[in-house]
Formats: sequence, C-alpha cells, structure tokens
Amino acid sequence: MNRKNHFNRREFLKRGSALIAAGWLPLSLVEVAFGKTQAESFTFAYISDSHLTHIKGNNFVRNWDRGLTRAIAEANLLTPRPDFILYGGDIAQLGTPEEIDHGLDLLGALRGDVHYVMGEHDYYLDLGEHWRKRIGPDHYSFDHKGVHFVVLNSILTHDDWIHKKWDSPMHRMKEMARLDNPQGSPFLVGDPQREWLRKDLEKISKDTPLVVVSHSPLQKIYKGWNFWTDDAEQIQAMLKPFDKVTVLYGHVHQIQYNQIDNISFHSVMATAWPWPYPSTFAQEASYMPKLTVEINRADPFFERDGTGWQFINMHTGDVDVHDALPDNRNRVVAFDEKKGHPVDARYQAEANRIPPMKHF
Repeated sequence: MNRKNHFNRREFLKRGSALIAAGWLPLSLVEVAFGKTQAESFTFAYISDSHLTHIKGNNFVRNWDRGLTRAIAEANLLTPRPDFILYGGDIAQLGTPEEIDHGLDLLGALRGDVHYVMGEHDYYLDLGEHWRKRIGPDHYSFDHKGVHFVVLNSILTHDDWIHKKWDSPMHRMKEMARLDNPQGSPFLVGDPQREWLRKDLEKISKDTPLVVVSHSPLQKIYKGWNFWTDDAEQIQAMLKPFDKVTVLYGHVHQIQYNQIDNISFHSVMATAWPWPYPSTFAQEASYMPKLTVEINRADPFFERDGTGWQFINMHTGDVDVHDALPDNRNRVVAFDEKKGHPVDARYQAEANRIPPMKHF
C-alpha cells in the first residue's frame, strides 16, 4: 500500500470522531495486517443487523431503513476503499421477500463486492429459499491476500422444531424472532455444515490466519435469547489447531468479546437498535464472557446509544476493536500480548468501571 495513501488508525479514528459528532456511524472497518507479507495488508467494512420491517405497499419502518442507509453512505466514503464489505445477517425482520428485496436494493448502492451472512430473521419464514435465490449459498469460504475467510450459517436448528405443525410459516418465523421466548429453539451449525467445514479446513495450512464469520456467536452465552449455538464447542475444536483465529459475529446488538484458547471472539453492533445485556434478566442462566465489560448505556431511552461504528485492527492475527459510541464514551478493546486475551483499555479493571455498566 502506498504510504502516502495509507489510512492509518489514528487518521481513521480522528475522522470517525468528527462523523460521530454529526451523527452515528453503524459499521465496522476492519484492518487486516497479518497477510503473508506486509504489502498484503487490507481493510474491509462490516455492516450487520438492519431488521428492515415491511408495513404495507412501499412503506417500511423508517428508522431501520435510515440506519442501513447511513451505514452504506459512510462505507462508500471510506478512504482508501475497503477491499470488500461483509453483511452480517438479518437484512429482514420477518424474512418476507419484500423485506429482503428492499434491503438488497439499498445494499446495491455499496461500492464494492459484498459477502453475505444469513441471519435467523432472513431464514425462518421460508427456510432461506428467497435469500438463497437472491444471494447464493449460505456457507462458503474464500481467500484474500493470505487470509482464509469462512462464512457459516449458524442459525439453523433441530429438525423436530423446524417441522412442527405450525399454523403457518409466519407463525414459525415469529416464534424464532422473539428475543425472550421459551417456545424457541437453540441455534446450531449442524452435521452437514460441520463436515463441509472439516473438509474446507483440511486444505488450509495451520499457520494461515483464519477469520470465521457467523451470525450467532459460536459460543454459549444466553440460551433464553439465543445468544447461543448448540454445537459451538465442536466448531471451536475444529478451529483449535490453527495459530490465529478470529470469530466475528452479529445478532447480539451489543459489545461482547472473549478468548477461548487460540480463538478471539468479537461482536459487531447493529444498524437497527441495541439490546440490553442478559444480566438484566433472570429467566435462564447467563454465561456472558467474563472478559466482556458491558457498555454503560449513557441514556437508555436513546435508541442509538449502543449502536455505533467499530474500527477493527487485525495485526499478526490479534485484534484491537475501537468502538465509537454516540452520546457515550468511546471504547477500545485491544489484544494484550502478555495476558493472551482482549482487554478493555479503560474499563477492564473493576475499579475503573463507571457504575452502572448495565442496561437500566
């Protein structure tokens, strides 16, 4: 990359702060600096969880449309241009063709190639038929400048739940769409896809950096809200032999980070709305990663406090995440080489946290 044209972290954060002053920026820019050579460093943008909601005719919920439209506009302004864009799932709210088509019409304004991840809100109406017709396979891999990317469909579930005697496909969709629903079913990647992943990884050298992208976390965090993937440990075992693995996921609409063996986990925020943390509910046990310092919602009634943008810097496979939050303090979660896991630069020590660090 020409040094004169290099968009370094300090410059990006400086510009990002100016943008935040004018509004919120709900996307992630990921700088990958661990390709086979330094010359292969590159960036990509990450947008997720737009939940576009059809009302009737040509009318959609305006606020969710605006969140995605703003993310697209800001992605198109990035300099230098990101090599590609990842969309992390949940284009739609109820998975209708109108919602998916509307989202793809908006996303068509992006300048650059887009790689898509399927979310549960895109899937459970017609089991992904329209999404696949418009976009393509729901799991795949690709290589880019020395990094192997794997995209998984992590929002499948058990066949006995999928094929229950539902009143209608929309009944099934609404049951899975509810956040706190004892009638739901946990997510999984599933046997066929795990076998596909095994064969895909067999071809990859163990010193090749891996970036695995899923919609739900490949962890078990909170079953009541499906911040949960039933076969997460089996996926983690397949990733364990590699030197450096980063898992990026959406779905949770909040800051989360974790380290399990060689695998770093980082969530990306939504363009639609933030969720509270499971610790505010007591229906089921929560296994929120102990590393995660929950965001202090400065104003719980401001729907954009908890959305925002992220700059993800990947250097030698270790990840630093810079979160710029509207009407709130920015957050930096950086990989600590000595500790071997991500650490919040300001709040990791309990004595430094701002009470309350939880949703009101």
